[in-house]
Amino acid sequence: MVWESWFTIAIVCVLLYALARRWASTDLLVLASLAALVTVGELSTAFALDSRSLNPEATFYLPTVAQAIDGFGSRSVVTIALLFAAVVGLELTGGTELATSWLLRRPKSAVDAQLRLVAPVATLSAFLNNTPIVAAMLPVVTDLAKKMQVSPSKFFLPLSYAAILGGMCTLMGTSTNIMVYDMIQQSPGGRPLHFFEPAWVGLPATLIGILYMTVGSRWLMRDRKPAVSTSDDPRQYTVEMEVVPGGPLAGQSIEDAGLRHLPGLYLAEIERGGEVFQAVRPTQKLQSGDILIFVGMLESVVDLQKIRGLEIASEQARKVAAPAWNRSLVEAVVSPRCPLVSKSIREGGFRTHYGAAVIAVARGDRRVPGKLGDVVLQPGDVLLLDAPASFTQSRRDTRDFFLVSAVENASVRRPERAWIALGVITLMVLAAASGFLDLTTAALCAVIAMICSRCCTSTEARRGIDWSVLVVIGAALGIGKAMETTGAAAGIADTILLLAGNNPMFVLAAVYLSTMICTELITNNAAAALMFPMAWSAASSMPGVDPLPFAIAVMIAASAGFATPFGYQTNLMVYGPGGYRFTDYLRFGGPLDLIVFAVAMVMIPWVWPLQ
Repeated sequence: MVWESWFTIAIVCVLLYALARRWASTDLLVLASLAALVTVGELSTAFALDSRSLNPEATFYLPTVAQAIDGFGSRSVVTIALLFAAVVGLELTGGTELATSWLLRRPKSAVDAQLRLVAPVATLSAFLNNTPIVAAMLPVVTDLAKKMQVSPSKFFLPLSYAAILGGMCTLMGTSTNIMVYDMIQQSPGGRPLHFFEPAWVGLPATLIGILYMTVGSRWLMRDRKPAVSTSDDPRQYTVEMEVVPGGPLAGQSIEDAGLRHLPGLYLAEIERGGEVFQAVRPTQKLQSGDILIFVGMLESVVDLQKIRGLEIASEQARKVAAPAWNRSLVEAVVSPRCPLVSKSIREGGFRTHYGAAVIAVARGDRRVPGKLGDVVLQPGDVLLLDAPASFTQSRRDTRDFFLVSAVENASVRRPERAWIALGVITLMVLAAASGFLDLTTAALCAVIAMICSRCCTSTEARRGIDWSVLVVIGAALGIGKAMETTGAAAGIADTILLLAGNNPMFVLAAVYLSTMICTELITNNAAAALMFPMAWSAASSMPGVDPLPFAIAVMIAASAGFATPFGYQTNLMVYGPGGYRFTDYLRFGGPLDLIVFAVAMVMIPWVWPLQ
């Protein structure tokens, strides 16, 4: 190998160490490594120190700038960005909860609840990006744990693992699959794959993995307390919700509607035609137009908006000038200087004065009596407002309020468009799976449809794109190119062949395990981009051996990050809410790593013969 090969290997080793030690963010470290390779390459060429200048017959070199940044404009990066944007409409309309929450209504036990949770999540993850699915399911799972009075740690890790396993089943299930598929097509001898081709490995791995999680969690998962408990919030908001006329809750009992045991919230009374029912019975039937008075903590009040068949009872909320897609929920603390102090919300004309509607009021840890519009404001009252998106910025420095802050993850939902969003995503999947449209084209059409149908705005779609993931993929592809052009990949491949004795099955296992270990320490996309050139080169060096099975091994292994919190982004997402420790991942996820490895070693040679 030439000096460029050793330099590239050194850069990759430093990168792996830096990523494992968490010196900085992943995107910054990968980008800095690519910059080092390109800079040294340009300087060596300028001073005629590169191998081709020293030896005209040399064929190895550090990549040019154009080659290094080519990954940022690759088809895989564009497709992943479009899929991120397409899923935003599903998140903002509550489509994900609509598609899954009905399965979680009446589980008989914790094991039954786990099975009801992981099966639909794995199914959805086969067709959607894992991260937004897990993000959307976190509050659903939190509510489930509260209702069943069990630790949320019993559900969060299986949720993440189910999303990872489901993503292995299709070409669009994870960003890693899309990236590896793009690399296969660009490699000599590569061929197109069918949409469901990864399912030969992914489906049996998912089924066995679900069985393992539902059975093994009883002994391997420990009860943990979340790092931050929202139930410690002493504030008790009072909010009025109306039963939508003709909606799904009209005619149902309190029990059947699922309103009896809401976590962090209780139904205080019902108003119906001037009559007030204070002792609400579980069997009491709801009628169209009923006003339900709930009392509880902020997070639970926000979650009320997600219940289909309920809407904010305040007429003022319906008169807010901004459209629903341009509104958010805001908390504001009333100051003594507020001109509406000692006046009722209705008398003071709050909406007219501030352009926002009061939908809930909190006064310490006690309930605020009376109808919401008749509440007389006092200094220190905390108001939950349905306000235009610009309200937080425009009112932050006003003397009328001590504090104005947007409620996190509480954009005003558009539940009436949830079915539209689900329809758009379904059509996108069908178009891509049938081959009627290319995946990139189908994703582009889905984004446009989401925006045109007002499931999301163009701004929200842009914000939904995880740019750090795209930077990691683009830069990692550039480093992978350097491994190829400098001959480093071929050199490492020769070493693997030497250790494996040129046995294709041993090489396949070595490629899989190396990729899996890299994934556990760094990130799935970076691991795939770094390991793919070596795997393809190793397979191509063996006479009569097809490189495709080795690429499939990289695709599956790069997603098999179960044993550490860093192995996959969704593992980190549940780390805090589940109150987990590092050993929990090792104890519960380590065996799952071995299960997927065993399935891959059986299925890959059977479906894609090595020779």
